[in-house]
Amino acid sequence: MPELRHNLITREWVIIATDRAKRPSDFSNHQDRMAAPSHVSSCPFCPGNESKTPEELHRISIDGMWKMRVVANKYPAVDRDGAKTRSIDGTERFVSGVGLHDIIIESPLHNTTLALMEPEDIVTALGLYKERFIEAYKDSRVEHVIIFKNHGLGAGTSIDHPHAQLVAIPIVPVQHRDRVNTAMQYFDDTGVCLMCDTLNREIKDAKRIVTETEHFLTFIPYAALSPFHSWIFPKRHSASFSDITDDEIEDLGFHLKNLLSRFYYGLEDPDFNLVIRSSRPKDIGNEFTHWYMSVMPKMTQTAGFELGSGMYINQSLPEENAEFLKGVRIG
Repeated sequence: MPELRHNLITREWVIIATDRAKRPSDFSNHQDRMAAPSHVSSCPFCPGNESKTPEELHRISIDGMWKMRVVANKYPAVDRDGAKTRSIDGTERFVSGVGLHDIIIESPLHNTTLALMEPEDIVTALGLYKERFIEAYKDSRVEHVIIFKNHGLGAGTSIDHPHAQLVAIPIVPVQHRDRVNTAMQYFDDTGVCLMCDTLNREIKDAKRIVTETEHFLTFIPYAALSPFHSWIFPKRHSASFSDITDDEIEDLGFHLKNLLSRFYYGLEDPDFNLVIRSSRPKDIGNEFTHWYMSVMPKMTQTAGFELGSGMYINQSLPEENAEFLKGVRIG
């Protein structure tokens, strides 16, 4: 019989369709990815094509060659220039579309991915994420910052070269505000952080854990929205990604490479979305929210039921998926 599981953090109900559940191996990506060269002359993110990108905002170099670059997005969702203005006219409400939209180019190699990058390079990338995250919040127009990565056409990427994006916007998205309010209410009711409680329960159950180390836990949540939807939680209570320490960045790099390598070898490199969900740097001290990283492989398509109900149908068991990932042999 199908199960309806409730995700307390997102407040979403998920149908675990046990009657039509697939085996974890059935979700392998069977599309042929053409082997790309390490350099593509037409790619604006490849070395030698720096003039094809807008303003360079930051660069990490070794021996005169750049290792990572941060550039402004050529087609930004928000405009770097201009003042933040707000207008309310009855039911018509308006905020000027100002903010920041940056591209973090993670490697000079066109044909690599985080799953294949050296561990120290992933640590460098995560450190750069943190640096740009903190810098973005110094802009007085910015209310919320999202760091995300789209891998593959099905996840929304338009350029295959490995990169992440940072978007800093002049409002707080209702999804984030709703989750913060939920966490506040849970803390008021229990005196405990909802994410910390979730983390401790996952450790106790041990059925959905993929990897556990001193600082982080990678697991598939009890009410995973889709097959192999994974969370990476810091064990130390921390409301903002800006608070991550150097030791934690190194450990997070291990978890991220480990998880994506299991996707790469066990599921044949599926498309995925990665998002860092975090409160602002000035919220570091609060007791009720907890930043984390969400990684969602694109295994299924959103259809009419999901759009009409706001619920997801997961055709797999989170417990079986976690067990499958743990058994993947990383090349």
